[in-house]
Amino acid sequence: MDSRRLESLIAGRWIPGRAEGQPLLDAATGALIAHVDATGIDMAEALDHGRRKGGPALRAMTFHDRALMLKALGLALLERKEVFYAESYRSGATRADGWIDIEGGIGTMLTYASKGRRELPNARVLTDGDPEPLSRDHSFSARHILTPLQGVAVHINAYNFPVWGMLEKIAPALLAGMPCIVKPASQTAYLTEMVVRAIHDLDLLPQGALQLICGSVGDLLDHVTGQDVVTFTGSAATGQRLRAHPAIIGNSTRFTMEADSLNASILGPDAGPGTPEYDLFIREVAREMTAKAGQKCTAIRRVIVPGAHIDAVQAALAERLAGVRLGLPADPATRMGPLASMDQRAEVRARIRDLQAVARIVAGDPDAVPAGLEAGAFMAPVLLRADDPIQAGAVHDCEAFGPVATLMPCDGPDQAVALAAMGKGSLVASVFTDDPAVAETVVLGLAPFHGRVMIGNRASAKSSTGHGSPLAALVHGGPGRAGGGEELGGMRAVKHYMQRTAVQGAPSLLAAVTGQWVEGAAARTGTHPFRKSLAELRIGDQLVTASRAVTEADVEHFARFTGDTFYAHMDADAARANPFFEDRVAHGYLIASFAAGLFVDPAPGPVLANYGVDSMRFLTPVYFGDTLQVRLTCKQIDPRANADHGEVRWDARVTNQHGAVVAQYDVLTMVAKTWAERAA
Repeated sequence: MDSRRLESLIAGRWIPGRAEGQPLLDAATGALIAHVDATGIDMAEALDHGRRKGGPALRAMTFHDRALMLKALGLALLERKEVFYAESYRSGATRADGWIDIEGGIGTMLTYASKGRRELPNARVLTDGDPEPLSRDHSFSARHILTPLQGVAVHINAYNFPVWGMLEKIAPALLAGMPCIVKPASQTAYLTEMVVRAIHDLDLLPQGALQLICGSVGDLLDHVTGQDVVTFTGSAATGQRLRAHPAIIGNSTRFTMEADSLNASILGPDAGPGTPEYDLFIREVAREMTAKAGQKCTAIRRVIVPGAHIDAVQAALAERLAGVRLGLPADPATRMGPLASMDQRAEVRARIRDLQAVARIVAGDPDAVPAGLEAGAFMAPVLLRADDPIQAGAVHDCEAFGPVATLMPCDGPDQAVALAAMGKGSLVASVFTDDPAVAETVVLGLAPFHGRVMIGNRASAKSSTGHGSPLAALVHGGPGRAGGGEELGGMRAVKHYMQRTAVQGAPSLLAAVTGQWVEGAAARTGTHPFRKSLAELRIGDQLVTASRAVTEADVEHFARFTGDTFYAHMDADAARANPFFEDRVAHGYLIASFAAGLFVDPAPGPVLANYGVDSMRFLTPVYFGDTLQVRLTCKQIDPRANADHGEVRWDARVTNQHGAVVAQYDVLTMVAKTWAERAA
């Protein structure tokens, strides 16, 4: 009977390769799963289709449209998760391992869907920073904007996370408005193909927004341009070869790499046996060594402990690792499944031999396989020990990408940092301590060499996500050996797929481009803007209020009523001694309160609620007898895609009788999309 042949999704069509291709085997049983091949696939067509179809369709949507699309997709994939789990077992992943990959990946997509609606406007262009006035009369200004690149994001992924590795990359790219081509590692491409088939069948993405290559990328990179983005996760050697591709260099194609990472975990000198931090450290090292059979880019490879505690740590880890039960991934009693393939196990064993030149095995036998599991790529967790880690170069250069770590002593926090830095850059490091001074020394020492540093202690033990968990809100990447790239990090990842451009011109034209009013742009007065629904309101709608004097009685009443009796408001001599004031001054919050009283329309209307104030600054002191006036301008309108209201940002400028600005801030309100005035 013919085996399954994986297919690529190109230009909306599922296409098999022309050759039989590479056989893919079940990691636990050795049974044939499928063949994978991409021979004959027209890679130029794939890029062209993404640029012509996927890109324009995505760019026509707003950020909120794209965020809601990701939400619908993520929720639909969650409903199909059990099918994905069943296929995931064939990669060697246990249920717990599969949770990281499958639900972790879908959760990352849903997080970007949520952050996109919370942190991005319901618009197609993103502003970056405040306006820059370039002339005194505000007739010439500038803004930085971000717009999606008009190419394709090519994601070349690793075998260890066939679902998460895809979804964590396509989520920010699609949110930015950029179509994707996913090339999974062949060994576990059958699971990625299954998920992409589900996405394709759901028909929630525009045509050309997502394509899949199962097999070699062939000449794909020959056709990339300066508008494309290439991301790579895998070995440093492969990544460096791809980064040096003539088309990538010649076109300055954005290239992000996540590569080898000899992550370290450090035990603080205060965290000896008997402390909560010691127990957390032992548990976390053992967990990181065995989760996904150690096939995690964030797994702990180097275990750095004070010399006085190294024997105790060795014994505790050896005992814990000896209790790890190897078995078939679908068996609930299994603690650790096999590596992804026989070839991968052979590679790990070879790297252990390299490490044995400078370290000795103190727990586990890399060649032992439990009875009944000989057909799979099983290997017990292995702990090595290097007693002279400064001279043990292989420990800091060689990554055994499996359930392997090396224990080494250090003489204090400074040497621990130096040993970690010998890894030449890593994705993550952790330190277990309850001593603030140790935490400061170690974290600041580690930071230049790591993309993330996790501090473990008793206070965060129950809530901590642990050493090895990449989170959508935090940067995932690292300098040097780790590839020098960044993924995730919230909106940082979205902006990676966008071009930052400085736009200069007349403020009214800048407002038209960005959808945000800026100082100097046209303004309109007339009907109070608070009487306008979103259907009627326009940026630049403005109210200039009447004036109100500030009296001594006002200030003293406000002080008694609020309890804010700060001396500058109540004591004339103390106020005059202050370098900033000539006499007693009004409270800043009194100014803001009086301003609200001047511009608020009290009757029920489209403005439903005030939900905040941004960037409030008090710029000129207000003395008794000064008068205040407010200019309130509609600055930005952000309708919610799935609600009957939206957010409106108002520019509030409070001036005194001399025209000096005494306060400047943004008022944030919820405004109804439509509003029918009620009869009196």
